[in-house]
Amino acid sequence: MFGVVPIAEALQLAQQAGLDLVQVSGESDPPVCRILDFGKYRYEQSKKEKANRARSKALELKEVRLGRSMKIDPHDLEIRLNQARRFLVDGHKVQIVQNFKGREVMHRDRGHERMKYVMESLEDISKVESTPKMAGRRMMIMLAPDKTKIQRYKQAQDAKADAAALSDPKKKKREKNASATEPHKSTAEVVVEPPAEVAPEVPTEVPAEVAKDGDTIATTADK
Repeated sequence: MFGVVPIAEALQLAQQAGLDLVQVSGESDPPVCRILDFGKYRYEQSKKEKANRARSKALELKEVRLGRSMKIDPHDLEIRLNQARRFLVDGHKVQIVQNFKGREVMHRDRGHERMKYVMESLEDISKVESTPKMAGRRMMIMLAPDKTKIQRYKQAQDAKADAAALSDPKKKKREKNASATEPHKSTAEVVVEPPAEVAPEVPTEVPAEVAKDGDTIATTADK
């Protein structure tokens, strides 16, 4: 932290450190600059922007429709609930839609019963963000993923899978036979990991916005 210094002195400090003088906040008075490697700074900023775009794209609102009318086979209903469950486990919000056809709209109580069943079926991994409401001939609810519940659900699923594997004698026998028939190797296997990603070298640039001589700016130096 250098505090408020003239532009000429800030440029001299940057040159002595072999770095660049980069303006990070031009709206403040005086403007705030940092002494850093501009190429590395640009690379890190691009990585952050890419991660933010991927995160915003990943978390989307999914819609699951419970058929074209109230007349839906119980098996088909369970298929749609399983689809909603996968969306919730992946971290997406889910909008459940029940359509009413013809005179079915006169029996909204049946729609409320179905939505209650949906909420109870998915309450182990979700929380209700909006209760059932009508929009024309459509009844909708909004479910949001509950991270704590989802974590417990995943742990329970893993434990169930492990228990099923241990209780399957046929699987044990197959594993035993596979290990018996596998030839013994005289030499050990060596796994070579790829080298870590190295930030590309970007030519050092000086920002276009430079204060006039005699102006003062606030600078900070990276440690």
